[in-house]
Amino acid sequence: MSDLDRAFKRAFDDDEPTTLGSGWWSGAASVFCGSLAMAGVACFLFPDYLTTAEVRARLPLNWARAILQVVIVLAFILGLISTALRRRKVMGLFGMSLASIASILGGSGIDFTLSNADAPSLGLDWFALNVLLLAALFVPMERRWPLRPEQSTFRPGWTTDTLYFLTSHLFVQVTTFLILAPAHAAFVALDGQAWRSAIAHLPLVVQFSAVLLCADLAEYGIHRAFHAVPALWRFHAIHHSSIDMDWLAGSRLHIVDVIVTRAIVVCPLFALGFDQRAVAAYLVFVSFHAVFIHANVRFDLSRLEPWIVTPRFHHWHHAKERAAIDKNFAVHLPWIDRLFGTAYEPADRWPEHYGIEGDPVPPDLIPQTVWPLRNRGRG
Repeated sequence: MSDLDRAFKRAFDDDEPTTLGSGWWSGAASVFCGSLAMAGVACFLFPDYLTTAEVRARLPLNWARAILQVVIVLAFILGLISTALRRRKVMGLFGMSLASIASILGGSGIDFTLSNADAPSLGLDWFALNVLLLAALFVPMERRWPLRPEQSTFRPGWTTDTLYFLTSHLFVQVTTFLILAPAHAAFVALDGQAWRSAIAHLPLVVQFSAVLLCADLAEYGIHRAFHAVPALWRFHAIHHSSIDMDWLAGSRLHIVDVIVTRAIVVCPLFALGFDQRAVAAYLVFVSFHAVFIHANVRFDLSRLEPWIVTPRFHHWHHAKERAAIDKNFAVHLPWIDRLFGTAYEPADRWPEHYGIEGDPVPPDLIPQTVWPLRNRGRG
């Protein structure tokens, strides 16, 4: 358990029930919405440094105001429900306090004025919208159709994974630049090639399929390399250190792993000249699919398993079971693993344990960040 997990338990834990109707879930949701409300207010107060041009261009201001207002109201109402149902009122009161502070600071009515639109941004708006959408989609899904019903949403390590999710979004401009630099160089070097124009004029559905194939072939290659090369494995081991699987577990990625993998995956997509709409459609698809395959869900997707990676297929990639180690590298297309002899697909069975034998990776984010630089073994 990480230090942040312990701090969360000390602040909010008690001996009362946590089942639906006990006030625990409404309290947790109140704290979640209150935290997002504070992030939204911060974006309105400091738009130059906390919002991104991409989000500003695609999210109308009146929509942003409406979302923020709804989140503030939800934080307050859910906090009231929690305080009415629980003896210990700390979660409900904390969520309502955050909502109240957000309202006192101006809430959704804050004037949104850019004075330096080209300033470097932390991308807090991108983080807030992503976590709101993904949590609203996957948390109810995991509660309704859980693979492991006993596993809490706030399982050990969830605070560490939340910090990974946060930092990956806060430094989106820096990571995007590093990821796209090789792709841009390839794009410039191959600009003007006739075959690039021919690819760009293919039907978008054909391009999307080709993008998916190219991306997953690149993903398979670099993913397998991260497992095979000890110097690379030390960084990728961070991703495999989680002992529980859920929608947040996929966020646990070392920054070196993120930049190297995504740069290699994105490079051929730009080099080959695919229409930007096809690439954008793939990026939307992977942002949801990559979360889904880590989720704590049990669905019967046997009819899809020959063609698309499902949670069961990818869960085996994270399994401790010896036969499953270094298997199932593909992220989207499982037949790539079958083609190269690295598929592991036990029928009608899920892994019993996840993680790395011996649990060598420390539980907190900062120690995990420096661990690959200090550790010389495969781990």
